[in-house]
Amino acid sequence: MIPAGVNRVFFHFAPFFVMVIALSTFAVIPFGDALYLGDTVIPLQVADLNVGVLYILAMTSLSVYGIVLAGWASNNKYSFLGGIRSTSQMISYEINMGLAVLSLILAMGTVRMNEMVQAQGELLWGFLPAWGVVLQPVGFIIFIVALFAEVNRNPFDLPEAESELVTGYHTEYSSLKFALFYMAEYANMIVGAAITATLFFGGWQVPWLGTETLRANAGPLLTGSVALGVLLNVLFAAAAWRHYERFKGRLGDRREVEPMVLAVIFLLLAVGAALYLVLGRPWEIAPAAAAHFTTVAQTGAFVLKTVFFAWLFIWVRWTLPRFRYDQLMRLGWRFMLPLALLNFFVTAAVVLVVNM
Repeated sequence: MIPAGVNRVFFHFAPFFVMVIALSTFAVIPFGDALYLGDTVIPLQVADLNVGVLYILAMTSLSVYGIVLAGWASNNKYSFLGGIRSTSQMISYEINMGLAVLSLILAMGTVRMNEMVQAQGELLWGFLPAWGVVLQPVGFIIFIVALFAEVNRNPFDLPEAESELVTGYHTEYSSLKFALFYMAEYANMIVGAAITATLFFGGWQVPWLGTETLRANAGPLLTGSVALGVLLNVLFAAAAWRHYERFKGRLGDRREVEPMVLAVIFLLLAVGAALYLVLGRPWEIAPAAAAHFTTVAQTGAFVLKTVFFAWLFIWVRWTLPRFRYDQLMRLGWRFMLPLALLNFFVTAAVVLVVNM
């Protein structure tokens, strides 16, 4: 449905622009160290730019243009107000996010994403991973709050507050164009989770296990991982079967069978892992396979961290009510901005003293 009176060019262009920006941001995020195929080394990063973090800040700032265009081109006052809200919200919290990232750049001494992840593989005082959250705990809090506002997630989803603006900037959109706005929001959420994991929680680094350590101990680690997989699948199968026994005969439809099917699947997985443990002899892994195991372990660590922060976005949406707009602005300008400036100046002073 295309309402009368819209600017057709910008009305059609806005959702595609928002989606492209959301996906393009992922280009500089490293999701692993490197993949070794014979003599070929493939970095697990689409674009290793020497301005990686600045590219992310630039791309996240551009996303507001699609929202503003959608609000203005819709020829609807609710949509227009949603676009204006998004602009002021983006300006208010982009400054705080930039200051938090600059503090982290000062602490790490680089703006390249892969170098930041490599630096987080070191240990502080011999036991504590040098993650960004350890170096910049205040910066992390500022960053994660600003990130919620950047991606318009509850409690900062004022540009599309249904209690005030119908659905805000995408009120007049339907079908695929609405779906693009909807998917772009979740794409931004996943990209934001990946950025948080990369900057503040070690990215693809496995805690206390660097790349060389993973390769040197690939056999015992793979054996332990497979054995753990056997145990977990048996436990999941037992839990699913218990659920089946509990609800058998109470629902009266096919839902009663689903836990039993899950139990069978988990048991088959456990048997397969046990057979590999006995017949595959994972403790005798070859050097080439050890390199692949390292890649899988590091990529898996990155995915788990990203999934955790994506879950955090959803959990906060379930838990916290939406702010009023004056509360949103007050939090950004009167509390977070002074805190972000103080954190930046303290970090700069500490780095200056340490490097003297």
